[in-house]
Amino acid sequence: MAPIFADPATWLPIAFGALLGLSILIYVVLDGYDLGVGILSARATGDDRDKMVASIGPFWDANETWLVLAVGILLVAFPSAHGAILTALYLPVALMLVGLILRGVSFELRAKAPEAQRPAWNQAFWIGSALTALTQGWMLGQYILGFPGTWAGAAFAALTAVLLAAGYVFLGACWLVFKTEGALQARAVRWAKRGLWGAAAGMAAISLATPLVSPRLWDKWFEGPHLLALSVLPALAGLFWWGAWRALDRLPHPQDKGALAPFLFAAGLTACGFIGMAYSFYPYVVPEKLTIFDAAAAPESLAIILVGACIVVPIILAYSALSYWIFRGKAQGLRYY
Repeated sequence: MAPIFADPATWLPIAFGALLGLSILIYVVLDGYDLGVGILSARATGDDRDKMVASIGPFWDANETWLVLAVGILLVAFPSAHGAILTALYLPVALMLVGLILRGVSFELRAKAPEAQRPAWNQAFWIGSALTALTQGWMLGQYILGFPGTWAGAAFAALTAVLLAAGYVFLGACWLVFKTEGALQARAVRWAKRGLWGAAAGMAAISLATPLVSPRLWDKWFEGPHLLALSVLPALAGLFWWGAWRALDRLPHPQDKGALAPFLFAAGLTACGFIGMAYSFYPYVVPEKLTIFDAAAAPESLAIILVGACIVVPIILAYSALSYWIFRGKAQGLRYY
């Protein structure tokens, strides 16, 4: 280990690669649940929809900070990878931004617009949420296959888009189980049970497809001593899946015991899938084309950026933790004053 940390050209790209991965994982869990709530709002009406929106109201904007951080790290730490990825994904990235803008604007205007216009803004909110989730899934599918530009690649990306959106719906339903009560919580439990199967299907599809992308990935998973060690990851994912199902089966509880458990299990399941992907593609930041070492900025630049990251990231973590602490408890009626 000593030679690795003695060479900044080696350990700095690894450090920023780890920070990039952590930022994406936190984003997927946190913004994933509020995108899921946005999609589920299409199935609610009146006070239930307002409570669903209120459950994410204090958090959704801050959750997107992690996406901004991830894109920023990719740009400044791995500029050539940033260019290659955005060149391949220009259109879905543009559509994702449209979805984010649409849901951001409709979040505010759905409650402030005249009564006759509110149904349109309610529709815009869930459409923006769905568009964001689907485009992220499309980009994930294209990334896994290495941006092939084929019909088969497009079909896999479309499947991944639907399955990632289903995973977000599962996260969102689990969040609603935690943040709501009464009839809405009971509905959220039913949504989460259905979404759990979609999340399992998504992880299975991606897990089966990833080793087939290249002989290198197949060898990383199934050759030599790796197979035994890595078998822990799917076993752990299976335990999280089972734990989520068992926790949902006990809800709603008269004293609301265990309401947070499904969301924690869902986050654990998401983390297992992400860790598996990170292991599969390391050290590549652009699959089979650019490693983190090839794409990294100069060590001198990374050293300066690292100082800023050591200041900014703890502030983001502290702010996020504080907001979740202040707005703990069940969601109440939606208010804009």
